[in-house]
Parts: sequence; C-alpha cells; structure tokens
Amino acid sequence: MGGANNTLRIKPQTRRPSARPSARSGGRSTRQLYFFGRGKADGNGTMKEVLGGKGAGLAEMTKAGLPVPPGFTISTRVCKFFHEQRTKVPKSIELEMEKCLKRLENITGSEFGSTENPLLVSVRSGSQFSMPGMMDTILNLGLNDQTVEGLKNKTANGRFAFDSYRRFIQMFGNVVLELPKAAFEAELQAMKKSRGINLDTELDEIALREVVDRFKEILKGRDGCQQLPQSPLVQLKMARDAVFRSWYNPRAREYRRIYNISEDIGTAVNVQMMVFGNTGNRSATGVGFTRNPATGKKKFYGEFLINAQGEDVVAGIRTPQPIGELRRVLPKAYRQLRQITTNLEQYYKDVQDFEFTIQDEQLFMLQTRSGKRTGYAAVMIATDLVAEKLIRPKEAIKIVEPESLSQLLTPVFDPVAWNNIPIIGRGLPASPGAASGQIVFTAEDAVRWANEGKRVVLVRKETVPDDIHGMVVSQGILTATGGVTSHAAVVGRQMGKPAVVGIGDLRISETQRRIDINGRSIGEGEFVSFDGLTGEVKMGSVLTKPSEVLQVIAGDLKVSQSTIYQRLTRLLGWADQFRRLGIRANADTPAQAEAAYALGARGIGLCRTEHMFFEEGRLPIVQRMILANDENERRQALNELLPLQRRDFYGVFKKMRGLPVTVRTIDPPLHEFLPKRELLIAEVAVLEATDSDPSKLSEKRRLLARVEQLHEFNPMLGHRGVRLSITYPEITEIQTRAIIEAACTLAKEGVYVVPEIMIPLVGLVEEFRDQRLIIDRVAASTMSDFGVKIDYQVGTMIEVPRGALTADEIALEAQFFSFGTNDLTQFAFGFSRDDVGKFLPVYKDRKILEQDPFESIDTNGVGQLIKIGVEKGRRTRRGLKIGICGEHAGDPRSIHFFSEVGLDYVSPSPYRVPIARLAAAQAALESQDTSLTDRRFHKTAKSNSKWAKLSDSHPKQQTK
Repeated sequence: MGGANNTLRIKPQTRRPSARPSARSGGRSTRQLYFFGRGKADGNGTMKEVLGGKGAGLAEMTKAGLPVPPGFTISTRVCKFFHEQRTKVPKSIELEMEKCLKRLENITGSEFGSTENPLLVSVRSGSQFSMPGMMDTILNLGLNDQTVEGLKNKTANGRFAFDSYRRFIQMFGNVVLELPKAAFEAELQAMKKSRGINLDTELDEIALREVVDRFKEILKGRDGCQQLPQSPLVQLKMARDAVFRSWYNPRAREYRRIYNISEDIGTAVNVQMMVFGNTGNRSATGVGFTRNPATGKKKFYGEFLINAQGEDVVAGIRTPQPIGELRRVLPKAYRQLRQITTNLEQYYKDVQDFEFTIQDEQLFMLQTRSGKRTGYAAVMIATDLVAEKLIRPKEAIKIVEPESLSQLLTPVFDPVAWNNIPIIGRGLPASPGAASGQIVFTAEDAVRWANEGKRVVLVRKETVPDDIHGMVVSQGILTATGGVTSHAAVVGRQMGKPAVVGIGDLRISETQRRIDINGRSIGEGEFVSFDGLTGEVKMGSVLTKPSEVLQVIAGDLKVSQSTIYQRLTRLLGWADQFRRLGIRANADTPAQAEAAYALGARGIGLCRTEHMFFEEGRLPIVQRMILANDENERRQALNELLPLQRRDFYGVFKKMRGLPVTVRTIDPPLHEFLPKRELLIAEVAVLEATDSDPSKLSEKRRLLARVEQLHEFNPMLGHRGVRLSITYPEITEIQTRAIIEAACTLAKEGVYVVPEIMIPLVGLVEEFRDQRLIIDRVAASTMSDFGVKIDYQVGTMIEVPRGALTADEIALEAQFFSFGTNDLTQFAFGFSRDDVGKFLPVYKDRKILEQDPFESIDTNGVGQLIKIGVEKGRRTRRGLKIGICGEHAGDPRSIHFFSEVGLDYVSPSPYRVPIARLAAAQAALESQDTSLTDRRFHKTAKSNSKWAKLSDSHPKQQTK
C-alpha cells in the first residue's frame, strides 16, 4: 500500500491556539479532525487530550519523518459530542471526514471502494491514557465482494486478499454488529479441522473463500438479509461510531474504575491506511519495548509473527517469536526497527512501547508511547536512564508511577519451600512476582471466589479484555497461549499481577473444570503456585517471605545483595531533594515505628493510643476502666494501664531517634471495647434457662445493665474522643503522664524527643482549652517528679467540619493541627466508610460520584474544609504546623492537593511511605516545571541533526 516521503526531520513547533484549546480560557478549536502524512501533521505530541495517546504519537512520528502510514484522527471532542447527542455525529464532521478521505486517497494513490486499486484502512481507538485492549478496533475496512477481488488482482495474492476479508468480516460482525466472536471462531476452527490443519496460515485461498461465505451466513439477520454494508463509506461511519460506543463498554468502564480514569475524557478514533503483515513470509507484525518492561533490563524486548496482522500478536491466538529472531528472518527490517526505536527512546527520554508492521520487507511504524512497566522495572529503568545521562534525576522521578512502588513490598516465595517442590510446567515470564492460589477458569468465578475470601489464580487459554474484573482480584494469571506482549502480559504488568503466559504444555478443559500439564491433572479449586520472574509453575500452595526490600530493612539480607533496594534508595533519595512536604507515618508500636523509619518516614504523624489497648491482656483492664461505677474504680484500672502505655511510648519514641511523634489521646467509641450487647443478652438468657451458677448470672446481668447504660444509637457521633476525655478527665491525666514519663526517661538517656499530644474530634475551642489545662498541669507535675525539663506541644486533630470552620479560634490555643480526613470525610458527606460500599458502585455507575471519597480526597467539598482550616489557622498563628494523618496521606492524587494547599507533612501507613515520598516530589516538580513534552518542541539544531542522521537508515516508502 502507499506511503509518504519520509525524510526524517523535526522542526521546532509553535503551538497554535486552534490546535489545542486552553483549559484555563475555555477556548475551543473548530477543528475536529487532524490529518497526518508525508512528513506533515495537523497535530503534535502534546495534544493527547484532543488526539489521544495513539493519535498524538502518530502525529509526532509523522513530523519526525518516520515511516508512518498516513491517516487522520477524529478527536476526543467528537466522542464526547457523539454521546451527548445520543450517538449522533453532526453533518459538519461527516463532511470533514470525507475531505480527509479524499486527502488520504491523493497521498496513497489508492481509492476508497475501488475495484482496481482499493484503499483499505484501520479504525482504532486511542484515549488520552493507555487502556490496552479495552476498546475496539476494526482492520481491513473497505473490503467488500468487489474490492476483495480487486485486491487479489492488484497483489496477485488471492490467499492474502481473502484472509484480510475474513478478518474484516469477523471484526466488523463482532465490534459493529455485536455478534458473538465465538460464532466466527467456531466456523474457522471447523474449517481447519476439516482440512486437517492447526494454523490459520495453512488455509489456502479456496478454504478462505469458504470461510468468508460461512461468516456471511453468520452476518445474516433473522430476515435473511445481509448485514454487511458493501459501501466502504458506510462501513467507516459504522465502525467509527462503534469505537465511540466502546468507550462505555463494561470492560472499559471497569478498567477506568480500577485506574481512576475519568469517564468524561472520551476516546479519539484513528483512521489509517492499512499496511499488511499477512501478505506472506516476507511480511510480519509485532509489538515491542525498548527495554524489558518486567525487569527493566536494557534489552530489546518484544515479539512478532510472520504472515499475520497486529491483533494476532496481542490476542494470544498464536504464540509469537521473540523479537530477536527477526534479525535472522528479516534482517534489513530488523536493523531499521532497532535504529528507529533506539532514537525514539532517546527522543522521548523514556522506554517506548511500539507496534510495527513489515509489508514485503518494508517497515512501517504504527505506534509509539511510554511503555507500561512493573514497579521493579520502573525503578531500574529510571535509575539506568540517569546513569546513561539520558535524563536528569528530576525527570527520573516523573516517569515512575508512585503506586507501582507497592509492588516492591509484596511477598516472595520462601526459597527453601519453593525449591522443595518439583516444577510441573514452564511458560514465558510475563510479569514478575510470587503467586499462589486456587485455580479458577472464568473471570466471574474469580470475582465470586475472591469475595468469599479465597486466593485465586485465573487460568485461561488466553485472556481477553472482558476478563479485566477477574484479573484484578486474582493473585496471578496463567495462560496456555500468548506471548510476552499478549493481553495477559501487558495488563498483568500494569496491575503488578504475576503472570506466566504461553505455557505450551498446558491443556485446559473448562467443561470438566480441569487442567492437564505434563501428565498432571489439576481440578478447579486446587492450589498452584508460580513465579512470574522465571516462568516456573508448581502444584500446591507455597510459603512466602517478605520482599527483598523488606528483608534488607529487617536485616535478613545485606544491602549489597539487593540491587533493587539500592536502586529504590537512590530514586527516593532524589525525590527527597525535590519534595516540599515532610513525610511521617502512622505507627502505634515500636515495630511499626522502626519499619516506618527504615522506609524513610521522619516522624510519626499519628500514634493511636487506643490501638495499644488491644494488646494481649489489656482489654479486660480497659473494660474495667470503662465499666467502672465511680472515679476511684476507674483510676485503679488506669493505674494498671499506666506502665504499659509508658513502655509503648518509650519504645516508639526511641525507634524514631528523637524525631517528632504525635500521640493522639483516646478516640474511638466505647462500644469497640465492650462485649456485644446482643451476645450478652443471649448469654443471660442461656444462663437463666439452664439455672446455672447464680454468681455468674449476677455478674452477666450487671455487665449487661452497664452496657445498656453506655449503649449509643450512633456511636460515631457519640461519647468518644475529646467528649470522653472531658467526661472522664482522669483518662487524659494518665495518658499524659505516660507520654511525658517516657520522654523524660529517654531524656535522661540522652535521647531528646518533643512529644506532640493531639486531642481528637475538637469542634469547640472551649473543648480544647479544657483538655490543654489538664495536659499542662500533669506535664509540669511529671517533669518535676523526674527532675527533667522537656519541650512538648499540644495540638488537635481537625476531623469535624466545625473544627475547620473555626480553625482561627482553635489556633489561639493549639500549637499544631493534623487533619483526620477519614472522619472529616464521613462527617462532610454523611457517609459511613464502613457502609459506603453498599451504594458507592451505584453512585459511580450513575456518575453521582467519580471516585470513592475515602480513597482520594474530595477536593470540592472536604478539600475546601481543609483549605479553610489552613487559611484560618495560619491567620491566627503564623507558621502553624499542619499535617494530615488520614488514609488519604498515602494516595498520590490527594498528596498533590495537600502540597498545593500548603500542608507541612503527610502521614500514611508505614508501607505507603515510599509512595508518599515519590508523590510529594512529583507534586513539587509539577508546580515548578513545564512538562517534558512541552520542551520537546523547542529543540536545538543539535536535536534536529540527531533525527536527520536517522533519515538515511531506511528507504523511502513507495506508493504502489
């Protein structure tokens, strides 16, 4: 098929207002379609919001002079308009599309619908964010009963023409007409079986003509009328609309839910001249990465199929060959591909995920984008690129997804236990990690079993995008076919799920609910274990041990023995240089404090004293304290708790090496410490019915009476936090004494800490003042007893709306604030975070809420309360120290907001500290720098010459 003159060049670009509407000004471009071809493009690489990632990449590669088949992109704005107007496209867009088609015909020398020189196109989706396999694609569009004969005559290759036609009918039937894919597959398999062959490529022209006829029968409606349009223009319009509709298909919506991608951004549609990898053994198609996306190793990575089209590679229908084999099979194309992709990586300064087709030994580039990678690979690649002087540390920080660092803390197999079990099979290691669970065969079963609390491994011949909901709940994925760029591999790496694919000896019987692998038969529900780094599969459940990073932290592994620990430390060290936010951690025990410090926390933002009460042997004492009939009884119980709490605080303070530790006084509702009222009623009834021990019955009745007395209709709004401490001031006294005694003891040992005593649930300055007077009195007395003077601070947790709204008053008394966003979100929304799961899916489905407000901060509501609290608090007390200690403190998107509003620190759980460190650095850099993409369009002549050097590395495209 045709092509463009592809002299490589990059010219400095000036963004035109019409090409990219300003989000701030609300400007809107009149252009809705963007053409690319012959080294020119209407769009550019910065326009992902309008062109989608694929369209922006195609435009940029075209401008660079790379061998990109020409075409045009229908913008994401049209997708949004399509859905707003109830799946209609305005006439102006239809006319603009027809003009682009004419322009494409002129460039290629081919004609849409011609029976002599037909132009065929692909129709692909392309959102701003990569969503692999979630939306739909149609290839070979433009074929009909006449043009297929024209394609045969033009190419003198009837097998190729009818192979392309059967592919088009199947894709169009499935994607556009919404007929089941299985119906087409059944006919194809029946034809292969009747011919005694295994591979699609072994079907000759006669067989493929018959397949086409069978496929047409599937396409006939109930009235017997053919549903396949013979007009290529009608085909194109229907395909375009089907791609737009696929934005809201269930798998795409589930994917966006998992990755918190907005429903409103829409998808672009890319219409591009077809190039063919299925013309014979001099043609191929493939997918690759400039580095290994699983391990980060600097090695050309990917795979290809001879005599195939692109969907064959990612669908896992045939197990492809490693991309290194392309050097032997098609050496000239391989050399061009290596040189082009190397330059792409240097140009984009990141690992590239690319797609290519080789038609009759001529290379065409179909896509380039930043490659999805595992957390392990992300850290290795970022630090390698800095070492290679391709990027600077601040750029390395930007190309690592903070959430991916959690993968470095997940367990690995215990080597002794793993080595004691024989290997039953091997496949391609697609996504690293240790996975062990009960096998299931469908995504639906995976979800159902996981909801029952079971660990499952999803086993499939090959996964498809519709399996996304099962993949996300599984421990890992095993497939019989597919390669390292198949759907299971790509999505597994993105999710951080271990995956082994292309297990050639694996046979799956979904009807019998069994798999057979090398003579072993394993039924549904039996355990298998596998290593996604080596590709080894074993029977049974295998013990795991902490990750390599955590082993180093625990002292079980030397730093010199762990490359990934060294690299992670290096990356986070760079992050610490750029971030503005301080990073603390929530920790209630010395062990948690030690882990937090080792992972980079420099202080404790929340030490929950009530969690200490749940330690073994303490709960009965706490219950006696709560159920006491008078102050004297309560003080007796509290005096028993005093040395225990003092020991806890001493341990936490010592592990933090003098860094700040914020201790919250008792907070949760009383009912959490008491026996369940319903259980006590039942126990009393049983004792009465059985006429048991009178003294035991009497005690149970007394306990029930006290529990009834303390019973609250809404405990979350009841007798807790500062209210409890005001009612029973002796609780505040004992807790203050324990904190100050621990600090004084350490001061005598030469470790000086500044305890921060935090009063929860304050909404009135009078509440805070009441408690501060007690704390100051007890602290002074305790320091006098020890003969030691220490500094301490008293502050509050802002977690009720009134506390935020009157922060200026509270700051008159409080020395610091910490926002408790878990409760603040509950109070602001009127939602219980324990019950929100019952209705949140409905809220999301109906677009009432975009995301779970307990996972990512609600900037429009709760966020405004935080802003008000910060502004008012600092208006009264200049330089007031303010942090956050809710679950949102470990969420990267929330961290960006906290950085913007000027908080001093965030305090997540210990194992989210690395994520917070990196996210805080990204937030700081985002406010300082223009994006890497913007800078690419102001390159110097030196950059231009780099691309010009590549222009001699491959021949110009020839128009056929």
